[in-house]
Amino acid sequence: MTFFTFLLAVESVEEAKKGGLFDFNATLPLMVIQFLVLMVVLNIIFYKPISKVLDEREEYIRTSLTDASQKLLKADELASRYEQDLAIARKEAQSIISESKKEAQQIVTTKLQEAQKEAENLVVSASAQLNTQKENALKTLENQVDILSDQIKSKLLIT
Repeated sequence: MTFFTFLLAVESVEEAKKGGLFDFNATLPLMVIQFLVLMVVLNIIFYKPISKVLDEREEYIRTSLTDASQKLLKADELASRYEQDLAIARKEAQSIISESKKEAQQIVTTKLQEAQKEAENLVVSASAQLNTQKENALKTLENQVDILSDQIKSKLLIT
């Protein structure tokens, strides 16, 4: 067995002396051609479809981003317009509320003045009635006092 390994070692030394480290025979150009053909085939079969898919994906992302940015700008414009409309509506509502308050206060003051006038009229009429009743009572009392005084005089004179 050792003889067999010795023979193999001797044969490999003889083969190494023939070509050296680089043996430029027909295999090197064949390997270059094979590498170039494989590169072209791989480029046609794998790399072009993959690059096409990547380009389509990049284009889709780019269009999606532009659409999204346009929609965002439109949404911002709508939001600012709605905020302006809301501010205008709030101002109008506040002016309507203030006008309503003024009208309500005017109505309240007029109603209050009318109620005060009616109360004054009632007080005046009640005092007038009381005065007439007082005068009537005083007249009846005067008559009664006169009658009583006449009765007392007549009793005093009789006695």
